Amino acid sequence: MTVTINSSGMTLDDVVAVARLDAPVGLSAEALEGMARTRAQIDALAQAPEPVYGVSTGFGALATRHIPLEQRVQLQRSLVRSHAAGLGEPVEREVVRALMLLRLKTLASGRTGARPVVAETMAAVLNAGITPIVHEYGSLGCSGDLAPLAHCALVLMGEGRATGRDGVEHPVADLLADAGITPVELQEKEGLALINGTDGMLGMLILAIADLEHLSNAADVIAAMSVEGLLGTDSVFRPELHLPLRPHPGQAESAANMYSALEGSGIVASHKVDDTRVQDAYSLRCAPQVTGAMRDTLAHARLVATRELAAAIDNPVVLGDGTVTSNGNFHGAPVAYVLDFLAIPTADLGSIAERRTDRMLDKNRSHGLPPFLADDPGVDSGLMIAQYTQAALVSENKRLAVPASVDSIPSSAMQEDHVSMGWHAGRKLRKAVENLTGILAIELTAAARAIELRAPLTPAPATAAIISQLRATVPGPGPDRFLAPELCDAVEVVRTLRTS
Repeated sequence: MTVTINSSGMTLDDVVAVARLDAPVGLSAEALEGMARTRAQIDALAQAPEPVYGVSTGFGALATRHIPLEQRVQLQRSLVRSHAAGLGEPVEREVVRALMLLRLKTLASGRTGARPVVAETMAAVLNAGITPIVHEYGSLGCSGDLAPLAHCALVLMGEGRATGRDGVEHPVADLLADAGITPVELQEKEGLALINGTDGMLGMLILAIADLEHLSNAADVIAAMSVEGLLGTDSVFRPELHLPLRPHPGQAESAANMYSALEGSGIVASHKVDDTRVQDAYSLRCAPQVTGAMRDTLAHARLVATRELAAAIDNPVVLGDGTVTSNGNFHGAPVAYVLDFLAIPTADLGSIAERRTDRMLDKNRSHGLPPFLADDPGVDSGLMIAQYTQAALVSENKRLAVPASVDSIPSSAMQEDHVSMGWHAGRKLRKAVENLTGILAIELTAAARAIELRAPLTPAPATAAIISQLRATVPGPGPDRFLAPELCDAVEVVRTLRTS
C-alpha cells in the first residue's frame, strides 16, 4: 500500500506503516502543483530589495543580516551543515523515517515555499530505504527538531551519514547514486523549510500511541491470567459495575476485555461458591481502572497527534494569499505535554503489573502456589529474580515519568528564550514503553506458570490460547534453567500478542 501525500492529509496509521513497515510514499499531482505555486511567491520575494526572514536573512539571533543574492545558496548549505550538530547514539530507524515522512508532509502542504524537487527527493530517499544517521541529542523541541532534521537534510544534499536498506552505513554519495537519486542544491528558504518542525517529537508520539494501544490490550488479558493464577473473581469486571456507575470509556473497555478473557474459566468457577474471601487485592480488582485510565490518556494523545498531523509547521510560513510571515507554531509544547503525560500511566501500568507478579510468587498470598513458582523450592528459586528484574524496570519507569517539558534552557543568544524539550519527552517515553513491554512479559511468564500449576483446574479458552502462544517459545514449569533467553522470548510474545 502506497501512502500518497495530498491535501486530504495523512493518518497515524500511515505514519506507522512508513516508519515500521517501509510502506512506499507518493506525492499527489495536487501537492506538487501547490508547492510550485507557493515557490513562485518565494522566488519573487528573493528578488525584492526588502529583507525577508528565512529567504534573504540570517537565522535565529543572526536574522538582522541581509544576505546578498549571490550568497543565498551558500546560506542554505551553511544552515544545514551548522545545524547538523547532534551528539550521542543514533536514534532508531523507525523514528528517523517517521520524522522524514512528517517533514515531507509539511513540504507538500505548499506552506513552506520549497520547490517540488525537494519533496520528490525526500520521498525517493524514503522509498530507497536510505536512513540518515540522527543522534540522540541536539533538539530542544523548539524552532523545530533542528539538529535531527538537519542531519536528514544533509543527506538530501549528498552529505552527512546514512545507512542503506541493509542497516549498514555507506557513503551518502554512493547510497544516492545506487538509488538513482540526484542530490539537491538548496535554494532560498529551503534549508529552513527542511529543519523547522515538530516532526521528531510527533513521530515518537505516534509510534508510542501505537505501542501503548497494543500493550493496553495485552495488559488486560495478562491481568486476567493473573486473576486466574491467584484464584481471583471475575465478578468485579461485570459491565454493570463500570460504564453505568463510572462513565470512563477506557475503564469500561478494559473491564469488558478482562471479563471476556475469563469467560468459561474452570479455575474461576472452582471457588465461586466456597471462597471465604470478600474481595481481591487492589492489583487484581482495580486493574481495569488503571489500564482504562491509560486508554483514556491515549485517546487524548491521539487527538493531539491528529491535530498536529494536520498542521503545517514552518517559520516563516507562506499563507494562502501568498504572504510570507513569521510565527511560533514550531514550539513543541502541545506535543511535549502529552508525551510527558503518557509516561505517567506507562509507569503506573507497569507498577500494578509488578504487584500481581509479586503476589503470585509469595506463598503467603498466592493461595496455594509453591514459593516463587519453583519446581522444588529451596533447591530451585523459580521466578524470584525475574521479579527483581521487573522491579528494576518499574523503578526506572517511575524516574522516566518525571516531565521533561517543565524544563527550559534559553538558546540562540536569548532569541529562543523558552523551549519545550519535547524531543527529550519523546526519547524517555520510548524507553518507558520498552520497559513496560518487559514488565508485562514477566507477568505473563509468571501468570502462565501459575495457571498451569493449578491443574487439573482449567483456564478460560481465551487465556489458554495466550498460554499456547507463549509455550511456542517459552517452556512451562520445571526445574531452574537459564531464564534470561526465555524472558527475551516472552518480550517478543507480548509485542506480537494476539488478544482477539
